[in-house]
Amino acid sequence: MLERFLRYIQTEKRYSNLTVSAYKRDLEQFGGYLINIYELDDITKATTQMVRSYIVHLKEKGEENRSINRKMSTLRSFYKFCLREEVIKISPMQGIKSLKQPKELAKFVPEHDMEKVSFEGEGDFNVVRDELLFEMLYQTGMRQAELRGVKDVDVDVVAMQIKVLGKRNKERIIPISRQLLEMIDNYKKVRDEQFPERGNVILIVNDKGEAMSPAFVYRVIHRILEGVTTIKQKSPHVLRHTFATHLLNEGADIRAIQKILGHSSLSSTQIYTHNTIEQLKEIYQTAHPLGDE
Repeated sequence: MLERFLRYIQTEKRYSNLTVSAYKRDLEQFGGYLINIYELDDITKATTQMVRSYIVHLKEKGEENRSINRKMSTLRSFYKFCLREEVIKISPMQGIKSLKQPKELAKFVPEHDMEKVSFEGEGDFNVVRDELLFEMLYQTGMRQAELRGVKDVDVDVVAMQIKVLGKRNKERIIPISRQLLEMIDNYKKVRDEQFPERGNVILIVNDKGEAMSPAFVYRVIHRILEGVTTIKQKSPHVLRHTFATHLLNEGADIRAIQKILGHSSLSSTQIYTHNTIEQLKEIYQTAHPLGDE
């Protein structure tokens, strides 16, 4: 049943390979628990009480509520599929509620830190590439996985936009500035000089002229942010948060930001409004005569 479910979310739901792997890992972990504790080797025969005891087990192991909720979400999806396939009549997830978890503000790089970013080495491939890599993430808010998949033909110079392939293979169009277009054009010239016999069609490539790995993108962005900001998280995704937060701070419409980011629901985008509110509080406390009283 597990393999049928994984095949379903990959082919019909069009989940990414990473998501499918995560679902598989969650289900196998739960299956292992059922075998060890209940000597039950069929995950479809689990009961609500078994799921509750599994949650307790995860808590005792020290897992955070966010992680446990994700695992419960996987189980809900699996048993919903089992109901649809008439493998079970009642889902063991009935009555299982998500654990409360603290709301965390999306981490972002302050504008004054972003102004410190600089690149030296005009004409050097690595420098030109790293600058474009950084600016593409910051100026478009796209995910690093989306950026790694952008091809030369996805850049529309006339319309000033980029086409990206997002989650569940959904295409979306992101507007870009003329400055970014000029950076892309300059990068392509340097890239094609560096790799005249390049065989792939990917826009931004690694030091060998090949498609970038997630680890490669992370290293580049972490190194750049390490030199300009003190925030703990220095990942590519932080630039996505930074893009959205800075747009909101400048008065951009939240629904427009939702569309650019590719969020299916507005609630996903609204996490950035908390950052703006926190900024307003800070300005008030700093500027108002009675602000810190």
